[in-house]
Amino acid sequence: MVDDSNFIVVRDLKRHYKLGDTVVRALDGVSLTVQRGEFLCLMGPSGSGKSTLMHLMGGLDAADSGEIVVDGQTISALDDNALAVYRQKAVGFIFQSFNLISSMTALQNVEYPMIFAGLTPSDRKARAVELLKQVGLGDRIDHKPTELSGGQQQRVAVARALVNKPQILLGDEPTGNLDSKTGEEILEMLTEINRNGQTVILVTHDPRVTAYASRTVNMLDGLIVGDEMRTPTPEQH
Repeated sequence: MVDDSNFIVVRDLKRHYKLGDTVVRALDGVSLTVQRGEFLCLMGPSGSGKSTLMHLMGGLDAADSGEIVVDGQTISALDDNALAVYRQKAVGFIFQSFNLISSMTALQNVEYPMIFAGLTPSDRKARAVELLKQVGLGDRIDHKPTELSGGQQQRVAVARALVNKPQILLGDEPTGNLDSKTGEEILEMLTEINRNGQTVILVTHDPRVTAYASRTVNMLDGLIVGDEMRTPTPEQH
């Protein structure tokens, strides 16, 4: 259930890059509010600024100017150490390429972020097993990434993103390397996670993904050019 508060507030965000003699205006004055519990898609072609915006909200990059406030905390003003704590505690990331550690089992991959959170080995294992069961991989906990399908690897990545009970789940093209059926399964899983109160923000260029979201923000050339609320209709896709 979405509440009435502005959980994330982005104000006049600018991020420019120098590419040779050219200035790339990745974000050129973006303002946005996100309510707690929303399922939001950032939609747009390559180079529209959607991934840059996600990286800034996730504390992976710094803006040239503007402000980002998450749950009352101005993250755009944090130093590197405080940003690291924010990323660890408040944000879960899911990437297109899964980013699993190939030498580790599914269980070890999910446990890994909790080492830095100071959990005991027994607590880490219990939490990791619980999440792997939640994403349908209770019988694959001892398998390494090379022994798992793409969809199973992304399920491990989703479980890993949830281990520290983050306030925000960010996905950068999380279904981009999956076939359409497997991609739908991952999106259905993210929808269920969102129904349980998790704020989910996905970056995509695929219109099919937006069918699962309650809101789609369209971006082009570093600007927001559309913002649409809708009732998710994944069964049509």
